[in-house]
Amino acid sequence: MKIGIIGLGLIGGSLAKTIKAKTDAQVVGYDISPTTLNKALMLRAIDEAMDEQNLRECDMVLIALYPDATVDFIKKYANSFKKDAVIVDCCGVKGAVCEPLHDFCYSKKLWFIGGHPMAGREFSGFDYAKIDLFQNASMILTPYTYIPLEIVEQTKKFFLELGFNQVVITTPAKHDQMIAYTSQLAHVVSNAYVKSPGAQCHHGFSAGSYLDLTRVARLNETMWTELFLHNSEKLCFELDSLIEHLKEYREAIAGGDAETLRRLLREGRELKEATDPKKC
Repeated sequence: MKIGIIGLGLIGGSLAKTIKAKTDAQVVGYDISPTTLNKALMLRAIDEAMDEQNLRECDMVLIALYPDATVDFIKKYANSFKKDAVIVDCCGVKGAVCEPLHDFCYSKKLWFIGGHPMAGREFSGFDYAKIDLFQNASMILTPYTYIPLEIVEQTKKFFLELGFNQVVITTPAKHDQMIAYTSQLAHVVSNAYVKSPGAQCHHGFSAGSYLDLTRVARLNETMWTELFLHNSEKLCFELDSLIEHLKEYREAIAGGDAETLRRLLREGRELKEATDPKKC
C-alpha cells in the first residue's frame, strides 16, 4: 500500500511517523517547506518526496493543510489521483471543506472523506510530530452517502490500526457544531484568559488549574483564524452562551449572593459529573 501525505506539520508529520512505525505502507510526502521535506526524508518519516507521478500511485492520500488550501489542492490535482484512491482531509472544520468538494468529487468519481483527528499539541510543525500523538484519540469521519460502505469500513480500520481508540461517523454540520464547543471555544477562552494583567506575574502563584486553562493559548494564529471564521456562526453561539453564564457568576459575586453563587457552582459541578466520559 502506498500512502501520500500532503503537509508535514504536526498532524501530517505525526501521521507519517505513525504509519511508518505501525504499518508496512510506503509513505510519500509533500510540504511547501524544502527544509521540512528534507528533514522528513532524513528521519525516514517518509520514503520519498511526492511528485505528480507517485501521487498517481497512492492508494490513500491524507491532506493535512488549512481548509482553503485543502479544497484548492484537491481541485487542482483531481485528475492526478489514482482511480479508487481514498482521499481524507484532516481539517478542524468540515463544512467549509466538504461542502465545496461534495459535488465536485462526486463528478470526478473521487472517494473523498472528510476527517478530523482529535489530537494535537500547543506547538506546531514537523519538529513536534510524534508517533504516539493519536494513541487513544478519536478520529472523526464525515463521509457522504455516495461513498461505498466498504470504503468507509476500510478507512475506519486503517485509523484504528494507527492507535485511534474510536472512529466517529457523523455529518459535517454536526462535526462543526460540536467542535465549536469542544475545541474552538476552549482556544478562544484560553487565549483571552492570558491577557489578564495577572499573567505577567503569575509565577509562584500558579499550579495545575492555570496550566490546564492556558495550555492552548499558545496557538497558531494563522490556522485558528481560518478555522474560527469558517465556523463563525456556531462558534459565536457558544461564545454568546458562555458570556451569558459568566454574567450570572459575576452578578452573584459582585452582589454577595452566596445562595445564587452556590447554586451556579453546584449546577456546573453536576453537569461535569454527568458528562464525564467515564460515566457515558
